[in-house]
Amino acid sequence: MNIRLICFSLLSFIFMSVCPGAFANIRLPAVLSDNMVLQQQSTVKLWGWSSPGEKIFITTSWSTMIDSTIASGDAKWNMAVKTPAAGGPYTITFKGSNTVVLSNVMIGEVWVCSGQSNMEWSSLNGLPQIDAELPNSANINIRFFHIPKTTALTPQEDCAATWKECNPETLKGFSAVAYYFGKQLQQQLNVPVGLINTSWGGTPAEVWTPEQLVENDPELKAAAAKIGTTNWWPNAPGRAYNAMIAPITSFNIAGAIWYQGESNAATASTYKQLMTTLIDSWRKDWKKDFPFYYVQIAPFAYGNKNIGALLREAQAQTLTHPNTGMAVITDLVDDVKNIHPHNKKDVGARLAAWALAETYYKEDFPYKSPVYRNMEVNKNKVTVYFDNAPKGLIIKEGEKKATEFYIAGDDQHFLPADVKIDGDHVILSNKQIKNPVAVRFAFSNTAIANIFSKEAGPGGQGLPVTPFRTDKWEVDTGKVE
Repeated sequence: MNIRLICFSLLSFIFMSVCPGAFANIRLPAVLSDNMVLQQQSTVKLWGWSSPGEKIFITTSWSTMIDSTIASGDAKWNMAVKTPAAGGPYTITFKGSNTVVLSNVMIGEVWVCSGQSNMEWSSLNGLPQIDAELPNSANINIRFFHIPKTTALTPQEDCAATWKECNPETLKGFSAVAYYFGKQLQQQLNVPVGLINTSWGGTPAEVWTPEQLVENDPELKAAAAKIGTTNWWPNAPGRAYNAMIAPITSFNIAGAIWYQGESNAATASTYKQLMTTLIDSWRKDWKKDFPFYYVQIAPFAYGNKNIGALLREAQAQTLTHPNTGMAVITDLVDDVKNIHPHNKKDVGARLAAWALAETYYKEDFPYKSPVYRNMEVNKNKVTVYFDNAPKGLIIKEGEKKATEFYIAGDDQHFLPADVKIDGDHVILSNKQIKNPVAVRFAFSNTAIANIFSKEAGPGGQGLPVTPFRTDKWEVDTGKVE
């Protein structure tokens, strides 16, 4: 009996050594599939699994070369492949003990689109703009990769999704902001665009950040501990990152767009630190200093005073981080009691304007909102100067005076300011304040601005002035009565 076992074991060993591919076919990660878009004019990574020691031959239809690689002892293999200028469709063939052929592959621009519900919202959420878009949305040069809501305790190597062409069926349930962003890029650049939608309503930014980076930072850890639990989304650091970001970090991208922050409004004091940590961690994992463009949260009636204003302030401060951009949307709100503004088209267009200007160097229209530069006090008047307003400022059409400017004296009591626009600056005053020392603009949870740059930005109008304050006084965040 023992001799038979020994012989069987020996034969099995010889068979596996001579025929390593007999027990494991080539397998690819989900993000490498038919209909995908690969980043143009770059080096992309192709990878997967097979039998250890198996030789894998890779052929692309845009090249006459046949490349090969050998799977490691842990059954993994990868290869770097150069991509041409935008075009397609192409095929990619992987040949080992079995053959896998990927078809309808395009070469173009690939963007990750992430965040919470305002990034996630789609035609399934009753958005009139995207509903009207559906019938005529078919476009073979826009491709979707939609990662389902998933969590994991450790970083994963794969996810459950597949690339699909844009059409009325595949657009249903796909991020409206991401779609409008991608549509603008596709039209302006005339190249295929791949959109990776990895978003989850309600999620704080901590769940999209590697766990150890939050846990090893005392301030971030303390802030994360204040996040409440719910049955609708994860709250533990790293959970969404592990399952919905880590599996795609080997897939070359042009950049990322982000719409999130509402769930971190109660911990705004650490949000800048949290976001720069998130951005740097993603760039490290992708091994690429890609652009990161994000949306400043919209006006909303939170239950605590000014927490939305403080979160927007933290987002504006994040602009000091390299290769970032922020779309201001204080004007794109129809109801401050709804945390989900319906206008996603202009949000996507404003993000696309940042990408077209900063990533693709097309400055056909303005993309930066006016921002506070400095102020000068002369007796009872304050003059506030702005950057990003080369043609000056203007009040929204149909309205007679600029609103949401407040000034205060040493008593720290803010009063509405009378506003005079003079080119790229405004002159503020209030008869009750003889010696003004501080200015606030649109600095509240629900402030909807009505002052814009004169240049025609995305959608035809100018861009709203970015909310700001000049003081560093304590801000009331008590309960709204």
